Amino acid sequence: MSLLDRTRPRPLTAPPSEPRPIAALWLALLATPLAAGANSPVLILDDIAGSFGVPTATATWLVTVFAWAIAVGTPLMAGLLRRRGLRAVLRLSATLVVAGTVVVAAPWLPLAMTGRAAQAVGGAGLVTAAMSLAGTVRRMGVITAGFGVLGAVGPLLGSVLADAASWRLSLAVGAVALLALPAVARGADLDPPREGTPFDGRGAALLVLLATSLVLVPRFPLPAVTAALAVGVLLALHIRARPSGFVPLSLLRTRTFLLSTLLACAFATSYFTLLFAVPQLLRDRTDWSASAIGVGQLGALLAGSVLSMALAVVAHRLGRTRVLAVLLTAGALAPLLALLTPWPALLLPVATLAVFTTSAGQATLAVLAVQSAPTPQRPTALGLFNLGYQLGGAFGPAIAALTVLGA
Repeated sequence: MSLLDRTRPRPLTAPPSEPRPIAALWLALLATPLAAGANSPVLILDDIAGSFGVPTATATWLVTVFAWAIAVGTPLMAGLLRRRGLRAVLRLSATLVVAGTVVVAAPWLPLAMTGRAAQAVGGAGLVTAAMSLAGTVRRMGVITAGFGVLGAVGPLLGSVLADAASWRLSLAVGAVALLALPAVARGADLDPPREGTPFDGRGAALLVLLATSLVLVPRFPLPAVTAALAVGVLLALHIRARPSGFVPLSLLRTRTFLLSTLLACAFATSYFTLLFAVPQLLRDRTDWSASAIGVGQLGALLAGSVLSMALAVVAHRLGRTRVLAVLLTAGALAPLLALLTPWPALLLPVATLAVFTTSAGQATLAVLAVQSAPTPQRPTALGLFNLGYQLGGAFGPAIAALTVLGA
């Protein structure tokens, strides 16, 4: 039977006997506001930069820091889930989201970046909790399609909130996820795991340093690559010495897990690059107003999100090979069309292809990656898979800043 075949909805990380699954819409509400919070600065970077008195490219650090914090926070929250259970993850995540939302209103850019980082780590914990409770491609598809929809709405929502009140309010939209906490807490098993696992602090620290180095590669290529190589060697040595630690050696030897994670990273990098590049390219190549560009991009991203949900629904019928063929084709077309098209209007279908690929890819590939791991390692597999995806979210804005936004 194909790994994409429909199965009874069950948490990816729970033992066989478990409570009835939580409604997928509650899981989507818990996870997806993070996407709106991540994308809300897309159309208001000039306003943010002006408020802080810095160039627009410098203001993209608020986006890069957010993506970096999600990237490093995801495996850490997955480790917490494995050791302490859902209750600890939900409590810590909610605290970080609230604290970060308060701090992000600071009038000093470095402090605002700290607030964004706290929001992102908290949001990463909520996403980890939601995805651990999904269980199937279809239910995971509801979550990732929600990412696409909220990600699509995020830029225009951020612009509307900035015009109506302040750009700082647009950076607080991720706190809406807290509304789902009561329903999730009532339906989930909040008890800690029966058998705790020792925390591999050194492995976790090395993974965070490696992710940080990789995030900085587009901005500081030589020192970041040097640091990544050095930390990578240290992490490899540590994994050999402690094969069942924070980064299990058995996962790295699982072909399905590795290919799924690498593909998710590639799709996310393309999507987030185009998310920030397409509006700027439309400004440069057309006489469209900012609101027209925002509405056009919104429509394009919503269309891609709907298509990704449709693919998730029929994925079990198509089979893994056909689904991957569709994703690879769409994933290759999006950046090629953006680079080669002489018609600016085609940039909007490019955005549709990009969000379709990353949303459908995340749903499909996450289930493949997690189900390829032994049951005790599934929280870790989910965290490391999402780390790969979120690295793409960090690479994309930095690449856009260097190539289009004028770093």
